[in-house]
Amino acid sequence: MKLYLKNHTERYPVEQLQLQLFAQEPSEFCTEPFTGDGTVSSLSRGKHFLTATARVTYRGRTGFASNRVRLEDADVRATRRILQRSYYLAAMQVLDAAPPWGALSGVRPTKLSTRCLSGGGSEKDAERLLRETYFVSPARAKLCVDASRHTIEAAKLLDPDDLSVYIGIPFCPTRCAYCSFVSQSIERFGEFLPAYLDALLREIAHTGKLLRDSGFHIRTLYIGGGTPTTLSSTQMAQLLEAIHTSFDLSRCLEFTVEGGRPDTLDEEKLRVIKAGGATRISINPQTMSDKVLAAVGRRHTARQTIEAFYQAVRAGFDDINMDLIAGLPDDDEEGFADSIRQVLALGPSNITVHTLALKKGAALFSSRAPLPPQEAVAAMLAGAEDALRGNGYEPYYLYRQKYMSGSFENTGWCRPGYTGLYNIYMMEELHTILSLGGGGMNKINLPAEKLARYHNPKIPQDYISRIDTILQQKDEIFSLLRQIREQNP
Repeated sequence: MKLYLKNHTERYPVEQLQLQLFAQEPSEFCTEPFTGDGTVSSLSRGKHFLTATARVTYRGRTGFASNRVRLEDADVRATRRILQRSYYLAAMQVLDAAPPWGALSGVRPTKLSTRCLSGGGSEKDAERLLRETYFVSPARAKLCVDASRHTIEAAKLLDPDDLSVYIGIPFCPTRCAYCSFVSQSIERFGEFLPAYLDALLREIAHTGKLLRDSGFHIRTLYIGGGTPTTLSSTQMAQLLEAIHTSFDLSRCLEFTVEGGRPDTLDEEKLRVIKAGGATRISINPQTMSDKVLAAVGRRHTARQTIEAFYQAVRAGFDDINMDLIAGLPDDDEEGFADSIRQVLALGPSNITVHTLALKKGAALFSSRAPLPPQEAVAAMLAGAEDALRGNGYEPYYLYRQKYMSGSFENTGWCRPGYTGLYNIYMMEELHTILSLGGGGMNKINLPAEKLARYHNPKIPQDYISRIDTILQQKDEIFSLLRQIREQNP
């Protein structure tokens, strides 16, 4: 699908919507008018209104639509909204079915419903906004508003000097076929792990001193990856000791360790993690079908997942998350429903239901393995929601990714009293997230809902070699945090 912009330069919101609505078609941005399939998105300014129009041609059919806003209301957000609405309305004239998220292309749809609720709107107002302004389906609108309810409550737990910390371990036992993250398998890159851990401990110590000197407090802490439990029990104990030596966790509400792969867990390691102060752990089967596990290259069985869960319970964990993915190869509606059933039988505090996002960096992308069709994925997610709600779970956060099967979403579900706070603070960008380790993204909250981003190198070898520069970057981050606080006392 070609895309040509006329009289405006707001490429991103229009292009992202095109990528979503026409996910199976290659996208090509054009600087000149074209012929054939594609979109012309235009903007014109009249005496009283700013008007967006879109003409979408696809497989011999053409749709045309316009949307407008009064000039006095035409800020950046409103301008992007009318561009997307006009595009969506035109596209619906040439497509056979409406997408679940309507004209929304962003990864954080809950920001809209949360903003509505925070501004005094009711839940009905928030659902109406999503349905009528952005054409979101009733089911997704309800999902959004239910999650925003948890966001509102989580925000009440924060003070101005609170932040969260993420610590990344970009190593895995092996690489899963659906994974596009920059993580190194221990089989090929295990020799770098000791040097990586040494560099990470330096960053932890340096950041801890900056925290003490600045007066900022850690509200949640998350060790993710990769697979952090790729570390041996001894290495994990070393990491956790460094965290407690360097960080004041007296105000920390939640400390999560991403266990991830059940084949990296045993009773000794889980006891080390619990003794090291973790309050929450993830044990992620992705599926409870051994056939599907083999298809995606995960070298463990469903039985190992169950064993790891009970080992975690014996170690003292009562807050356990489990991830599942809808849309994996060799899976179907019945098989996914069975995975949901088996996980529900364990009774974890959280269940996160992901939708497969097929990205270029993943082996599945190049293998062209047959995947469940969009209709099957929709049925998987609908069945999961029915089962989860029926067992007392509530959606507490959700987000979307590019190239997701059916343009659906990832949703975290929790039992009452077990809201995953870090996931909300990070995804809803409620406060600053400090990231340590390879691939970390530091997101510093600025006034007017803006962010400053600082990246750590993704490749472990680069992280090791550039650790001195990374420590200098942390100094810059804390200088910015102090500046923000002084300007907004």
